[in-house]
Amino acid sequence: MNKHMKLWQRENSSVNDLIEKFTVGRDKEFDELLAIYDIQGSIAHVKMLGEVGLMTKDESSSAVKELEKILGEVKSNGFKIENGIEDVHSQVEFLLTKRIGDAGKKIHSGRSRNDQVAVDIKLYLRAEIGNIKNEVKDFFELLIKQSNKFKDHLFPGYTHLQIAMPSSFGLWFGAYAESLIDDLELLAAAYAVANKNPLGSGAGYGSSFPLNRKRTTELLGFATLNYNSVYAQMTRGKTEKSVAMALSSIASTVGRLAMDCTLFMNQNFGFISFPDELTTGSSIMPHKKNPDVFELIRAKCNRIQSIPNELTLLLTNLPSGYHRDLQLTKEILFPAIEELKSCIQLAALMLSNISVKENILQDEKYKYLFSVEAVNELVNKGVPFREAYQQVGNDIQQGKFKFDSNKKLQHTHEGSIGNLSNEEIAKEMDKVLKKF
Repeated sequence: MNKHMKLWQRENSSVNDLIEKFTVGRDKEFDELLAIYDIQGSIAHVKMLGEVGLMTKDESSSAVKELEKILGEVKSNGFKIENGIEDVHSQVEFLLTKRIGDAGKKIHSGRSRNDQVAVDIKLYLRAEIGNIKNEVKDFFELLIKQSNKFKDHLFPGYTHLQIAMPSSFGLWFGAYAESLIDDLELLAAAYAVANKNPLGSGAGYGSSFPLNRKRTTELLGFATLNYNSVYAQMTRGKTEKSVAMALSSIASTVGRLAMDCTLFMNQNFGFISFPDELTTGSSIMPHKKNPDVFELIRAKCNRIQSIPNELTLLLTNLPSGYHRDLQLTKEILFPAIEELKSCIQLAALMLSNISVKENILQDEKYKYLFSVEAVNELVNKGVPFREAYQQVGNDIQQGKFKFDSNKKLQHTHEGSIGNLSNEEIAKEMDKVLKKF
């Protein structure tokens, strides 16, 4: 294969440089992330071609052996698309043909770049979903650990950002741990969507070759295949959007936690602090310890939450079949995957080094936190709730309200201060993890 010819280019034709630059865009940059998966897809396809007679057994065996060698080289040394070569598919075919001769030119039989990139993206997303799942699992375990460690450390709970009722750091950490369970439910659903094989759908209308699509599904470890060849192509964009929805949900949890930390570090709250090396200072105010990490986590997670909408706008009103618009899903989604992983990792680093202020609720300004406790105490003595509520409300209005903040709070129901139910929450996480 002439390394300067496109897979789709005809003899004696040329492509305007400006057109090529515009249509390729950043695609080569993201194609390099797909190299491992493109080679894996080619290995499966070539094995199948040898089995159905579209390559001889020797040709298939030789191609598979060399592709496996190229795969090892890519894993060790990375992958680069050479100048004059259009994309990852062309580069892999060029390397193979260079090493084994004309047999390398046969590996495109029964394939289109459309189904190649579709399977590459599904393999990539399936792997990255696994990586994100592991990051979330580790973060979940940290949150549960910190929840148990600080279960007896009380601090104010808020509604409408007004002082509401007593909470605890155990309850706070545990809330975000349980939130991650629902986030992983969405990620597991995205995994199921990504775990279906589109390879063999060609340009979207199948092939006259006797391809064995169930065989490539088995070889690539997919749970099943996208059977209809038209729909196999329609999964482009839809799969990415499914993953983006899950990433958005995780980002929402992590970003909200970051916002809490930013607020609780504020001197007017003063509930938590972090080592100096994990915060930043001011160029003119020597007293500052800025929560830059949490602020950037918040910003990045907010941006990640916009990705499903961006993909929706990209995909809206596309008819069936392949369209070049779909090329842009890579530059929308792929960087968001890396950003989310870094946000989770940095949030874990920060919260591993958190310090919690002792005896926060001894401060006089938090005395009204215990108004509900006072009402419930009266109810337990037989006073009807409405009367108890009115009595405590009158005491507050008249400045007579008193409650012993040193009194141990008796919250016993599941998921309360005195019964965090972290073991049960961990079991729920285990159930979700088994879906991957």
